[in-house]
Amino acid sequence: MVKDLAVYTVVHQPRRLKLPAQPIPRGATPEEIAHCLFDERMNERYFRKVAQYSYYPATQMFLDLVRKGMKLSIGFSLSFIRQAAAWDETLLDLFRELVAHENVELIGVEPYHSFLFLFDMPAFVTWMQEMASDLELIFGKRPVVTDTTEMCMSATLYNALDQAGFQGAVMDGRPWVMGWRESTHLYHNGDEAPYALPLEVKRRRPTRKDGLEMPSHSPYLLTRHLELSDDVGYRFSNQSWDSYPLYADTYANWISQARGEMLLLGWDFETFGEHHRQDSGIFDFMRSLPDELRHRGVDTYTASQLIARHQQQSHYLPLPVYPTTWAGSGGMEFFLGNDAQKTILQLMGYVYGMAQLSNHEDLIDLAIWLTQSDNLHLIQWYGRSGPEAEVSAYFTPSEWWALGPNRVIYEQQQVYINALRAMESYLPARQWRQPERKGTRRSREFMAERLPELSYVARRA
Repeated sequence: MVKDLAVYTVVHQPRRLKLPAQPIPRGATPEEIAHCLFDERMNERYFRKVAQYSYYPATQMFLDLVRKGMKLSIGFSLSFIRQAAAWDETLLDLFRELVAHENVELIGVEPYHSFLFLFDMPAFVTWMQEMASDLELIFGKRPVVTDTTEMCMSATLYNALDQAGFQGAVMDGRPWVMGWRESTHLYHNGDEAPYALPLEVKRRRPTRKDGLEMPSHSPYLLTRHLELSDDVGYRFSNQSWDSYPLYADTYANWISQARGEMLLLGWDFETFGEHHRQDSGIFDFMRSLPDELRHRGVDTYTASQLIARHQQQSHYLPLPVYPTTWAGSGGMEFFLGNDAQKTILQLMGYVYGMAQLSNHEDLIDLAIWLTQSDNLHLIQWYGRSGPEAEVSAYFTPSEWWALGPNRVIYEQQQVYINALRAMESYLPARQWRQPERKGTRRSREFMAERLPELSYVARRA
């Protein structure tokens, strides 16, 4: 019988591409290249829409709940924070107020929601460490538990997060990964047994770029309960579902009667008000849930509190070579299941490689933006049908559909090809042959300049 529950939700908005693809003038600055690549007008429109229906009412709901004693874990992509800082400081302050509460834990999310780990694992380790430092400046709390893009996890990703120094990570409890195991227990993948090592290896101590000490244990794994999470995340407003309508007392019963010691629920933040509109009853459901849980002896904890309570009973979990994810049926085929997606993945690699050859930080930053998982998610529907394709089509910008399916694919590929060609003039050999150009600022440097003023804790002091 489950007595310990953690609720985790993640906030993310993609930086959508500009379609049709825009030609990029030869010699364009990184800022000019970015202007041609990304549709910030569209991004702002979607941001404000979701803020109205979800971010504002859901944040206020969670504020009320944590003030009454509920524990919450929440993560933010820097992609979302960048948009909130540009278009709605009031909303960002509201999120800071939520995170500042003692009952809320900040989870460290992959900054751009990117697939950088598919192209450059050492850079990914550094990227995740810098993310933790950035979030600490913005929110006044340093995350010790992390969530990768789309909750991806594999043996290699686990080792990278271990090297980055995280104490724990969340992943999806997919049956093909869990096997006979249940997601109502705490797990780890590291081999902590004291076996003999060569003397020189035993003396070598791991280091972290941020100078902090490495944890004494490899990361613990909190596995999201697939069925109970999706009962709210996906099925709540589905009138053809045999458990519709779902009431808080029924859901609390399901949680308390699950076999095991602990349970992690994981949801997109947009579940509340966007995926399920207010008239579905989702907000009333959530406001009633904590009391129903308490009546059944279920207490809520943050992710790290759950780890602390159960770390002595942690079990070994084998992890696959190929990443699991919480998207679709739980494998990378959701992002790489059609030829259009595979082509975009190749182009992502080409652009990232060209940016690395240029050794230009602005271009590397742009290239990582272009590895956002959303750019593969939004074309999952191509050549497919069924529920997963319907989800992908739902998130595809309505403006794109005027181009027609084949043109959407063509123009998206052209965005990457244009970026690739624009970066050629920044290669050192070509720059040596060209007149000196003025330097530019990185978008991350712009954010870094603003990080102190974005700190809710600092601004309250």
